[in-house]
Amino acid sequence: MAKWQQRLRTLLTEQFSLPSDIILEMPRITVIGNIHIYIENHQGLAVYSENELKLKTNNGYVQIRGTSFVLKMMLPKEILLEGTISEVKFLGN
Repeated sequence: MAKWQQRLRTLLTEQFSLPSDIILEMPRITVIGNIHIYIENHQGLAVYSENELKLKTNNGYVQIRGTSFVLKMMLPKEILLEGTISEVKFLGN
């Protein structure tokens, strides 16, 4: 993404009080304890196994590691994952 586009999005977010996760195309992650994780605004599934979930985002990837993973819901822009979550990591492009 061009730097001017990033600056424009930041300006819109600040000046008009718009939600930054939508304007900046960032993922919204909700974690409940270490057993549920709900992720919105992703761009697709890159890796899924019983121990790892990796999602493409606008700025790289979100990687979740743990055990006994089960995809409870998967929509084009949303995922609900259950299992024992031990790590959530942001990886660059």
